[in-house]
Amino acid sequence: MGHKILVAFDESENARRAVEYIAQVFPRDAEITLFSVIQDSAAICDMNSPELTPYFKSQQSAFCALEDKKKGVVSDAGQTAMAFLLESGFKKEQIFIKIENKKNSVAKDIVEEARSGYDLVVLGRRGLSGIKDYFLGSISQKVLHMAPDVSLLFVN
Repeated sequence: MGHKILVAFDESENARRAVEYIAQVFPRDAEITLFSVIQDSAAICDMNSPELTPYFKSQQSAFCALEDKKKGVVSDAGQTAMAFLLESGFKKEQIFIKIENKKNSVAKDIVEEARSGYDLVVLGRRGLSGIKDYFLGSISQKVLHMAPDVSLLFVN
């Protein structure tokens, strides 16, 4: 059996390029997990506290609908990526889609998953300018600094 590869995945162009790179470079016996971390809006959607501002309460349902839409978009992108990998010769039983609600931060959750038995983590590199990257950071940069013991591959 080939290597276990974790792909930090969302609906972005960067994530799509990472999947394309895997399809071009890695042997067809690799096991691939498309891993997405999304906000857990359930607690906010169920909140009914007097401390909430009237504006938030008036917009709460719109916010919750937007978060549900995001989950659907990520799920659809995962299915599209899986179909691409299948067309590229990978077998269905070797491709997994794993979507989890954020527990800590996106980067910490990726690192935690990576340490659960993967040989390699593949991330798309975000296209921030140097100054924005310095001040805001990126998920890939945070994962790099948080996981010196994990093999990482960044795809431009």
